[in-house]
Amino acid sequence: MTTSEPNTSETGALRDQFALERYRYILQQIQAVNENAHRFLAIYQTLATALVGAALALFVGYRKWGLTPDVARSGVIGLLALTTMVAAFTATLIIVGVLAWLDYRNEECDITDELVGPGFRKRPRPGNFLRWHETYVILFIVFSVVLMWGLCGLLVLPGMK
Repeated sequence: MTTSEPNTSETGALRDQFALERYRYILQQIQAVNENAHRFLAIYQTLATALVGAALALFVGYRKWGLTPDVARSGVIGLLALTTMVAAFTATLIIVGVLAWLDYRNEECDITDELVGPGFRKRPRPGNFLRWHETYVILFIVFSVVLMWGLCGLLVLPGMK
């Protein structure tokens, strides 16, 4: 009775080829995650500009349109609330992207540790978040929303009498 044992050199070559393809896929995903942060910021900037522009148009034109100040104030608050929701959604997408990036980078390190050698790629450190551009994108989003609400509360809403 003979047993057929797999050819270890063929199995090893197939495994290495599979690992290389997986490594390429991981690098593509890391690139996509990096690009998505910029897309999300562009979407936020576009929507926030449009919504705040609509709020300012409402502030400037509510009398001409025959709206009461209460209705106009409610409209401005509603538009700013919608802007805040867009900001929260954008920040959430960016945070999820960062978490995905960390996961992909760890998987990349696992593959290189196994195939090239331990320590070939350093693992990402979440403590380095001050060096990540996503940190500053999120800070910009938070700052812009706080600024919009602050200016609205100080200038726009009191001016609607």
